[in-house]
Amino acid sequence: MKALRYLKALADETRLRLALVLFHYELSVNELVALLNMGQSRISRHLKILTEAGLLHSRRDGLWVFYSAEAEGPGHDFLKSVMPHMLEDEAGRADLDSAARIIEERTMKTRQFFNEIADDWDEMNREILGDFSLPEVILKAVPENCGVAADLGCGTGEVLEHLRRACRELIGVDGSPRMLELARRRFDEHMDGISLRIGELDHLPLRDGEADFICINLVLHHLSRPSAALSEIARVLNPSGIVLITDFDQHLQENMRTSYGDRWLGFPLDDMRSAMEGAGLSIVDYRRQPVKKDLALHLILAKKSARPNGQA
Repeated sequence: MKALRYLKALADETRLRLALVLFHYELSVNELVALLNMGQSRISRHLKILTEAGLLHSRRDGLWVFYSAEAEGPGHDFLKSVMPHMLEDEAGRADLDSAARIIEERTMKTRQFFNEIADDWDEMNREILGDFSLPEVILKAVPENCGVAADLGCGTGEVLEHLRRACRELIGVDGSPRMLELARRRFDEHMDGISLRIGELDHLPLRDGEADFICINLVLHHLSRPSAALSEIARVLNPSGIVLITDFDQHLQENMRTSYGDRWLGFPLDDMRSAMEGAGLSIVDYRRQPVKKDLALHLILAKKSARPNGQA
């Protein structure tokens, strides 16, 4: 009986704490060790029990392993049914607060990294892209008579500079104050029609349906929750608008974490498609582009779906 298997798996205080936190967040084993202040072997044993019971899902990304609750199915439904009771416990709420701080610390470290390397970022990108012209691909994707275009994770404004001649208004969003400062310097006093906005990509500083064209280039793999950013993209995209998503295909180059601040080692195309469909975006064109350092890019053109998955 599935119910009995689930109940046995949760019949332990540590596993209850893990299930509560991982229902709300995806965390690495090391992050869970720090959160619960327990040894890794102990944490791993409890994670194995919950995973074998069908309540948790594990995801390997290079040398790191992340855990979260099953996103759907009977295991997910069972955990969802007991969540209100688990949230009544003060210790459980404290664990969730600690997990939220871990996610916030990830964001702060990423912002600090980009503030520190902002002056070298364009050159670092060229080391990866080589002769491949990403701005050229972006310009070809812009719809005719484009009104408002948004570059999410705009960095120093290189893409915005190319978009300027193709759109009436431009919005650049970045979480790094230093990056936005360099973008302002790029345009100097010629800021007419350009709005540079500081903000996180899982909570975009744009109105619903504000953008006719959106591009997000080599950004998703830096985020703790790429799916949240995709949902925000769907929210701020005009119903007839187009989005171009450029990011790495899955790879195994661990050095990208330290050299480029990467959090994810790329994404398999099937995972990207699933996340986009869940956010309410449908792929309309795709190609894979090899670049330097034995890496490859997904070039994904998408539009807004009639409705996100799971909605009536």
